[in-house]
Amino acid sequence: MINLSELYSAVPPTKLRNIDEKFCPAATSKFWLGVANLFFYGMLKNRFYAFRYKGFENYENRNKDIPVIMFAPHSNWWDGIVGYTICNAICKKQIRIMVEELNRFPLLRRAGAFNVNKKSPQASMEAIKYAIDVVGNLNNNLYIFPQGIIKPPNFRPLEFQSGLAYIAEKASKKYGKVALMPIAVNYMFLRDNRPEVLIEMGKIIEFSPEKKVDRKEFTDYLASTLEELCDKQFQDISHARFDGYATLFQQKLKWYRRIEQKLKKNGLPRSGV
Repeated sequence: MINLSELYSAVPPTKLRNIDEKFCPAATSKFWLGVANLFFYGMLKNRFYAFRYKGFENYENRNKDIPVIMFAPHSNWWDGIVGYTICNAICKKQIRIMVEELNRFPLLRRAGAFNVNKKSPQASMEAIKYAIDVVGNLNNNLYIFPQGIIKPPNFRPLEFQSGLAYIAEKASKKYGKVALMPIAVNYMFLRDNRPEVLIEMGKIIEFSPEKKVDRKEFTDYLASTLEELCDKQFQDISHARFDGYATLFQQKLKWYRRIEQKLKKNGLPRSGV
């Protein structure tokens, strides 16, 4: 039986287990990306009624000559697969994403994951340096969970570790500019017996080395930007404001839901049920 009080720990897994993990970069190929596309897409369609997204114009209208770093909250197991789907199915790019304890899921390297060891700031530097290198490939989108650890859904306030600001700062010096995009993610039940994935892509934040900022202040700014986007999305959903959402997929209704819809069309009074 799961002990609810133990679901969330403030200590990263690699630090908790105190196991040194050899750094492994991403190792994608056309074949393995095809496998990952089918596998992850199938998993989402098996568990969710629909996958919807908005704000893609913010990504599409960006300066396409500068690297992109996407950053999102991390509240559950699905977040990495959702990030993969955003990058590969919507943005048509390969994802590069940090994963702790990648030795337990080595095939994720084939989908674009690379491992990070959070035993100490020094131990994580190899992954951070690698992230700075791979974000320069414009065929990639770097996808980061800057909280650094899984937090409960809608946890507030959002608190970021300094890795995202550090990567943005170093990448901008290396490539001239970097584009940071906040991503809000919600998993909601909306009049169906299966939940939906709802994504909102925020406005691009262009960062260049000319912008002299304090790293802590910049970290706090990025955290507040993502928090505002997440809160706005939650408020919109709570008030049934769904304008602008595009649909990546939507399932057919289950047989009993189809019967229910037919009964409603056969003269039964409309209601909120």
